[in-house]
Amino acid sequence: MIEKFRRIENLHILFWLVKDACWVYGFEIPGVIMIAPTLAVAVYVTWKLRATVSELVHNLAVTLWICANSIWMIGEFFCDECTKPYAKLFFFAGLIIVGSYYSWRLFQRRHNFSFLNLWREIWRT
Repeated sequence: MIEKFRRIENLHILFWLVKDACWVYGFEIPGVIMIAPTLAVAVYVTWKLRATVSELVHNLAVTLWICANSIWMIGEFFCDECTKPYAKLFFFAGLIIVGSYYSWRLFQRRHNFSFLNLWREIWRT
């Protein structure tokens, strides 16, 4: 199963690089077209690996990053960066999700906290 997703992730990286190369070289139409497969694979990987919280969080952040990146690219191509404020929202959302996850993990480690232990404590009293 993991090997299958590694191949899909590698394909995702290829799509992402092609999209960004189109952006850098000013190929507007191919760049915009590459948003669809890049985002589709990111959403697919996020959905398939959602059972593991760490995978979900990181893949969701990547998906949000691609959204932000794509919105920014469209703005640079077609309206003198008019979409940059919207792109910032997606970047910020990804940072909030990942930051919240790591804050929670740090809290768990420092306080030896787990929902299983909490559940046991609730039912023991």
